[in-house]
Amino acid sequence: MKLWKHCLALLLLAALAGTSVCALAQTTAQPAYTTPSEPPILPGTQAPAEPPPPPPPPTSRAVTPPPPPPPTAPAGTAGAPAPVTQGAVQWELQVMRDGQQVDAFNGTTSIGQAHTDTHHKVVSHRVGCKDQPAGSIDLSRTITVSPLQVRANLVVLSVDAQETLENDTVPTTPEGCRLPPQPRQVNASHPGLIVPDGQWVTWQIVDQNPSLAYRVRATLAPPSASAQ
Repeated sequence: MKLWKHCLALLLLAALAGTSVCALAQTTAQPAYTTPSEPPILPGTQAPAEPPPPPPPPTSRAVTPPPPPPPTAPAGTAGAPAPVTQGAVQWELQVMRDGQQVDAFNGTTSIGQAHTDTHHKVVSHRVGCKDQPAGSIDLSRTITVSPLQVRANLVVLSVDAQETLENDTVPTTPEGCRLPPQPRQVNASHPGLIVPDGQWVTWQIVDQNPSLAYRVRATLAPPSASAQ
């Protein structure tokens, strides 16, 4: 009887010891709890986007330079007298052939008006080997002068000219007999001849064979002068 009690006590002790060992083993095998460093990313979601970059610094706008100032009048022109468009102009025109004066015109013409004058010169030549007189030729010359305006110390004229001109050279036949010079028509026009007040100005019409030039002088006429 004592033996059976002793054996039962040993079995109880052994069962209690096994239960303690199993509990201790379960406690040791359980992993320790750790706090996650980042939240898990669930399927179907996107990672948070990075913050947008800062906007670029504002650029400076191009500055358009101001327009240049308007040109100023040259020195000496300020206060210049206005051109005279009323009154009359006294003028003279000399016809120079090969440096020699052969004709002359003159007049007093209102500004903006025109004065026309025609001169005639009838010439005849002796021709042929017997030096017989040939038919005459009318060497007419028509001059038109129109004063346009008068400025400070100068006059502006419009001049037109038509004239019949003979050559300097005299043609001959193969036998040496003389022929009359060949006339030619000369037309010249100057729309704005500038003439310093009271001074002569030369306008070259033909350079040679023969040389023909006009010498012109003009000035503002006094109020008492009558226009022609």
